[in-house]
Amino acid sequence: MDCRLSGTGLTLAYDQRVVATGLNVTIPDESFTVIIGPNACGKSTLLRALARMLKPKSGAVHLDGDVITSLPSKEVARRLGLLPQSSIVPDGITVADLVARGRYPHQKLMRQWSKADEAAVSEAMRATDVAELADRIVDELSGGQRQRVWLAMALAQETPILLLDEPTTFLDISHQIEVLDLCADLHEQGRTMVAVLHDLNQACRYATHLIVMRGGAIVAEGDPTEIVTSELVREVFELRCEIIQDPQSGTPLIVPEARRRVPASS
Repeated sequence: MDCRLSGTGLTLAYDQRVVATGLNVTIPDESFTVIIGPNACGKSTLLRALARMLKPKSGAVHLDGDVITSLPSKEVARRLGLLPQSSIVPDGITVADLVARGRYPHQKLMRQWSKADEAAVSEAMRATDVAELADRIVDELSGGQRQRVWLAMALAQETPILLLDEPTTFLDISHQIEVLDLCADLHEQGRTMVAVLHDLNQACRYATHLIVMRGGAIVAEGDPTEIVTSELVREVFELRCEIIQDPQSGTPLIVPEARRRVPASS
């Protein structure tokens, strides 16, 4: 399996609290990989380690064959982009100015803003459909619009790998689908996408490669159509369900077992 991004023997912790041990993970090139599992299972922690936001206690993350922590920050940022779970918007910044910050990894000390920078920003705004919002203040936008702006900033980095930590959190269902459709478009254009999601049905619909976690361990991975079973869902999420075929996408659709109603007394 070809891969530019992988982790071997990872022990991940915050101070003395160990979240995961002995993780081995491979992100297939040009895949749409989705990491899923119950709350506090280590999904976002693993993504932070892959993005070099968290240094492993042991083991190593490799990017293009190099230990990622050995690479200069700007070099990593030219190869790998990250959309974090929560982003702080600078006061009063416009959409165009925020997206332009994605060009920072390509800037040198004495280098002026170039036509290549301008083209990258324009293309990122076009791809995420925020060009008409260029002069708007980011704080004035809706949640879905803001998420597309942050994604545009990540795209402006022009990285072949893009990591997204819960990109649909706090969005209503229409905006969730809008963001995930955009991610699918980017994947089809050749980018390697890695996302943490909460919704298993959305993960099955969009992922080409699924990583399922529980208790800090990877319990299953592969094509959703091959690995998602009612037994797996019960083991990982403690949910009894039936798996049927999604009538729209043909992917697995999880239908939770219904609560048995007690007949009303006459």
